[in-house]
Amino acid sequence: MSARDLKSQVTQCVSLVFITGLLLAGCDSPDTSRTLLVPSEHASVQDAVNNAKPGDLILIAAGTYNEAVRVDTDDLVIRGEERNTVILDGQFTLTDGFLVAANGVAIENLTVQNYTQNGVVFSGPFASQQRGSSGGYDSIYGVGDNVVDGYRVSYVTAANNGQYGVYAFAARNGVIEYSYASGHPDSGFYVGQCRPCNALLHNLTAEKNAIGYYGTNASGDVWVIESVFRANRLGIAPNSQDAERLAPQQQTVVAANLVIDNDDEDTPEIPMGLFGVGIAIGGGTENVVFRNRIVGHVSAGIVVSPLGRYAPENNRIEENILTQNTFDLVLRVDDATGAGNCFKGNTFAVSDPNQIEMLLGCDQTPRPWQAGPYTPVAAPKGLSVTQMPSPPLQDSMPNPRTAPAVPARGIPVFPVLKDLKIPAESR
Repeated sequence: MSARDLKSQVTQCVSLVFITGLLLAGCDSPDTSRTLLVPSEHASVQDAVNNAKPGDLILIAAGTYNEAVRVDTDDLVIRGEERNTVILDGQFTLTDGFLVAANGVAIENLTVQNYTQNGVVFSGPFASQQRGSSGGYDSIYGVGDNVVDGYRVSYVTAANNGQYGVYAFAARNGVIEYSYASGHPDSGFYVGQCRPCNALLHNLTAEKNAIGYYGTNASGDVWVIESVFRANRLGIAPNSQDAERLAPQQQTVVAANLVIDNDDEDTPEIPMGLFGVGIAIGGGTENVVFRNRIVGHVSAGIVVSPLGRYAPENNRIEENILTQNTFDLVLRVDDATGAGNCFKGNTFAVSDPNQIEMLLGCDQTPRPWQAGPYTPVAAPKGLSVTQMPSPPLQDSMPNPRTAPAVPARGIPVFPVLKDLKIPAESR
C-alpha cells in the first residue's frame, strides 16, 4: 500500500477547532459548559469529575494529588494550570492515574507518575460496560460501538508507571500530542486493538522506556509522526499478536521521526522484548515507514520480521536515513517474493539481505534473495521502574487558564506526508 492510500478521512463534525497548534476535527462545546476548580471548589480531581457535566472544564491548580481518577462522563476536558507542578502521583500503590471509560475526554497539561499500571488509559471495555454492555473482557472490543470514541492527550508528562504511560485500548478517533513518556517497563505510548483506529500521535518524546511506541493490532489510519524516540530498548513497533483481538495489524504510518540510540540498558525491561532496534514491524501489514532518521542502534535500524504466527506483508520502507546502526535494513520473511515488503530510496550502508533495494525494490518485480547473517541482540537485564529518575521539566500548554475547553470529538485531520519535518537531532 502506498502512502497515498493512507490519506486522511473526512471529518464527521462540521467545526474545525485550532488546538495546540494543529487543526483537529472537533464538535462545538456546549454553551452551558462550566469550569470546575480543584482544589478551591472541589477538594480532589475525582470529586470534580463526579460533579461535572458533559462539556465542562476541570481546571487543576498546582499541587500533588495522590489519587486514581475514573472518568465516566463524556466530553470532559481535564487540564492542569501548569504541566510540571500539577502532579498526579500514585506512590506505586494506586493503579491508574486516569482511567477513562467515556467518549470525547481530553487530558491536558499535567504530570502522571508512579502508578502501578498506567499513567492515562482510555479503555474500550470499560466504556462499553459503562454504556450497559454485558460482554466480558474477551468480547471483540475495538470495532463498532465497543470503543472509546474520541480522546485527546495534550502536554502530558507520563513517568515511571508500572506498565504504560499513555494507553489507548479499543479506542477510536484520538490524538496524543506534545507529550513525554519515560521510565515504563512496557511502552511510553500505546495504541492497540482498534479498527479503524483513526489515531494521530505527533510531537512526542519517548525515552528510557522498554518501548517508545507499541501498536498491537492497531489498524486503520494510525499516524506516528514528527516525534523523538531515543534511549529506549526499542523505538517504534507496529505489530500483530494473538494476545489481543483484531490481528493482524494494518496501515500505520511511521514518518518524520527521529529514532536514535534505542539500545539503552539503564531502562525497565519487558520480558522477551526486542533490544537495540529503531523501528520493528513484527508481523504487521500494509505499513508505511517514510523519511525517518534512524541513528545508532546496536542491533538494527529497521527490522521487518514475523511475530508469532504472523508474517509481515506489503510494508513499504521508503526514504529513511539510516546511519551508525550495526544493520540498517533487515527483512526476515519466509517468502521468495518478499511477501510484498519493499524498500526504496533509503540512505543506508548495511542491509540483510545485501543490496536489499536492488532485490526488493518498490517499483520492480522481486529478485531471488537469501537472508544473511543478521541475528537479534540479546536483551540485557534492566532496571526496576522504581529505580528510574524523575522526568525533566517540559513545556506547558499555552494559556491553560483561558484556552477554550474543546472535547475530543471527530476524526483527526491527518497531514500531508511530504510536508512533515524530522525533529532536530540531539544526543
